[in-house]
Amino acid sequence: MPWLRFPEFHPSVEWKVTTLNSLAVKIIDKNKDCSITRVLTNSATDGVVNQSEYFERKIVTQSNIDNYFVIDKGDYVYNPRISTSAPVGPISKNKIGKGIMSPLYTVFRFNNPRNEFYEQYFKTNLWNSYLKIVSNTGARHDRISISTENFMKMPLPYSSYEEQQKIAECLSYLDDLITAEDKKLSALKMHKKGLMQRLFPTEGKTVPEWRFPEFRGCGEWEERKLSQVTSYVDYRGKTPKKSNLGIFLLTAKNIKMGYLDYRCSQEYIPENTYNVVMSRGVPQVGDVLITTEAPCGNVAQIENENVALAQRIIKYRGVEGKLDNTYLKYVLLSPKFQYNLSSKSTGGIVKGIKGSVLHELPIDFTSLNEQKQIADCLSSLDVCITAQVENIEALKAHKKGLMQGLFPSIEEVGE
Repeated sequence: MPWLRFPEFHPSVEWKVTTLNSLAVKIIDKNKDCSITRVLTNSATDGVVNQSEYFERKIVTQSNIDNYFVIDKGDYVYNPRISTSAPVGPISKNKIGKGIMSPLYTVFRFNNPRNEFYEQYFKTNLWNSYLKIVSNTGARHDRISISTENFMKMPLPYSSYEEQQKIAECLSYLDDLITAEDKKLSALKMHKKGLMQRLFPTEGKTVPEWRFPEFRGCGEWEERKLSQVTSYVDYRGKTPKKSNLGIFLLTAKNIKMGYLDYRCSQEYIPENTYNVVMSRGVPQVGDVLITTEAPCGNVAQIENENVALAQRIIKYRGVEGKLDNTYLKYVLLSPKFQYNLSSKSTGGIVKGIKGSVLHELPIDFTSLNEQKQIADCLSSLDVCITAQVENIEALKAHKKGLMQGLFPSIEEVGE
């Protein structure tokens, strides 16, 4: 029995189990005449997609597609060869139309076109354990394979058609809501991108395209070298000794484009070494950080006290009364500055920039009041973006919880 059940379905009525091959058929139609050239692939994140668009290049030639399976919209795709370091491969429903799939994939079609229930079930991990049990280690020890025969024998839970549809409709509604919220997030990010392009002067211009009413006609902007309007500390050098607990160490990995990510890398230094490690200058809330290598040019602002800074990071602080720190963050993120930084960077695959070069790069400079107005505008938009991201994450977590509760695991399903 599932953990959660809609009240209209009697709790005494147990779910049962069937097999995939009793509900669906394996697709065996081949592209023998090579009449279909649209090659599809199954992405773990995006589902069934056009292969050439996803990889931004053609992977296969027209001479070897006669053995590919022909699939239609509504068919399902599974990749039976997966890495042992990752969960079992995804089962995805084809929503983009007719195409062909590599014979390495297992493709199947439900007998009943109303199969939204199983579309949602395959988004859970409740079927993973069966595939792990019937999988075989291949010649390469870092990969496992699953035969088509065993795959099609996969046990699947089922209840009444009405209950299945109720579950599918509930979860599909959440999918639609998440999609709508994702579009809103994309719109907010595009709006911010447009503001960043218009609130700062472009190359060769001395005023921005857009200016707040109170500053129109207030004269041209200037360019100042970073070293003229900031104090800075270059923390590059020897890696500090780490510890399991203590002061959080911000590394280049934590610094993203405009914000700090404390989850992607969690390192610490001993509290008793903090003053020694930060002897060049203790970071303060509001200071602006920029990475000089791996990655190069990521910018964020310190928002919490008691953090240490690792190598490959330079900290800037605006001269009081001249340069607002939050404005500094945004001007370092502006397209013009990022372009100049990229053009001065050196290296092949891993780009980097010397501190001496970075300090001499120019930034667009205006009055302190106008700086703060720009900073407030972009900061308020960032607050909206952050809230939207959190909203989407909460919806996804809610859906994940529902999926774990609305579907029973096979071990709990009565034969």
